[in-house]
Amino acid sequence: MRLKNKISVITGAANGMGAAEANLFAQQGSHVIICDILDDDGTNVANQINESNYSAEYYHLDVSQEDQWQNLKHHIMDKFGRLDILVNNAGLSGTSGDLTSTDYYDELNEINAKSVYLGMKTAISIMENQNGGSIVNISSMAALVGVDYVHLGYTGSKGAVRMMTKAAAVQYADKSIRINSVHPGMMPPMATAKRLINDPKFFDSVIKTVPMERVGKVEEVANAVLFLASDEASYITGIELPVDGGSTAK
Repeated sequence: MRLKNKISVITGAANGMGAAEANLFAQQGSHVIICDILDDDGTNVANQINESNYSAEYYHLDVSQEDQWQNLKHHIMDKFGRLDILVNNAGLSGTSGDLTSTDYYDELNEINAKSVYLGMKTAISIMENQNGGSIVNISSMAALVGVDYVHLGYTGSKGAVRMMTKAAAVQYADKSIRINSVHPGMMPPMATAKRLINDPKFFDSVIKTVPMERVGKVEEVANAVLFLASDEASYITGIELPVDGGSTAK
């Protein structure tokens, strides 16, 4: 098992990519702390993992609130005494509602960027006092190339994740804390991706911009995250790994 006996936190793990990551990590031997604000969905993911004889628990976490991150830290230290892996997966779509909304710009930066900062701050404060650890931040291919159908706040927030990852990787490499980012392309629409969900013609037009001409699978992202989280990537930090069907190669 690639994550045997490791303690992992995955945010936004009640569905989608986060749930796929949680299932894969558990299958690879990690105890997974599933963090989300969708309590019923998150509890269901944890229950399904445990019913399959793997190990998981659900923890309610609003990733934009620093006091809740501190509460999670106390929970982790009281119960396990260490944290091996953090996956900052929680996020909002850039195709929801008014693409010129200032309010949504603020919300995107709270959930997509500030949460990653708070997550890294919390995890690093644990990992620097142990034998290191691994942090994987989920950014987007929109942080690597221009995209014409998403809110500017989305590209800005995901660009912030990319550069915070690089800076943190340099700052904490000597503590054996590896920090990397994954940049998914077109995936099954998130619950907040209202335009992609509600406008099939728009969805089809976006798919045509992907060189592989298909939506990615959440499991394909989860496998990339697993590699970076595992000891197999023990000499990798500061990398940005696209999982985007060729979108960033055009």
